[in-house]
Amino acid sequence: MKRIIAIAYVVWLNLLRKKDLYVLFILLAALLVTLVSLNIFGLGHATGYVKDIGLLLTWIFGWILSISITARQLPTEESRRTIFPLLAKPLTRGQLIMGKWVGSWSVVSTATAAFYALTYLIVVGMGGHLTAPVLVQGFVLHATALGVVCAMALVFSTRMNSDAACTLTYVLSGASFLVVPRIPQLMAKETGLGSDLLLILYNFLPHFEAFDIRRRIVHDYGRMPSGLFALSLLYGIVLIASLLLIAWIAYRKKHFSRGSML
Repeated sequence: MKRIIAIAYVVWLNLLRKKDLYVLFILLAALLVTLVSLNIFGLGHATGYVKDIGLLLTWIFGWILSISITARQLPTEESRRTIFPLLAKPLTRGQLIMGKWVGSWSVVSTATAAFYALTYLIVVGMGGHLTAPVLVQGFVLHATALGVVCAMALVFSTRMNSDAACTLTYVLSGASFLVVPRIPQLMAKETGLGSDLLLILYNFLPHFEAFDIRRRIVHDYGRMPSGLFALSLLYGIVLIASLLLIAWIAYRKKHFSRGSML
């Protein structure tokens, strides 16, 4: 466990040393400007718009950060050849995978918490309200969804460069979020092979809608039932564990050659 935490700590240090922190500040500023500008157009008085747009941007920004940060962790180690001293230490590839995931996910979750806090402050400042227990549930499920995205990016990065891993993760996670909830409607209009393919996609792709309770937060529907909340968390944990297992299997047999990295 100490080795996993040490790798995660290095991820944090590397992000703080680079300009990634500026990206976070830019995204926070974009969120702030967007939400405040709603008041200029008269939408600030209808705080439901502020909540809705603020939470939507929080999901988008968290999605972008999780992929851009995680997908380059392993490829960067390989291109800089720092992978050799890492693996020369008493560190297994499984621990390396876990450490990279924990570091990336914790960074993204912390940034997402800042997005939630900013949205909350602006909504309250405009005279609206957000129910704290529902908001906490929303953040926990959102962080779980980001954990799935980070694990997905890590899987692709075990066998691809960072650009390819980013692209495939954007496509797959975007399709999961936008298309999967609509597959049952599409299946009603399809027959034969088309219906079978849609069914495979519906069962194969992650269901991110299980973690999205923005409507409940925006319209103040109250807390999510405890059983359903626990079930969504369990689903997310199983997804993350499965993806990390795939990443470990893909990476444990990978051969590194100093000559191929020159």
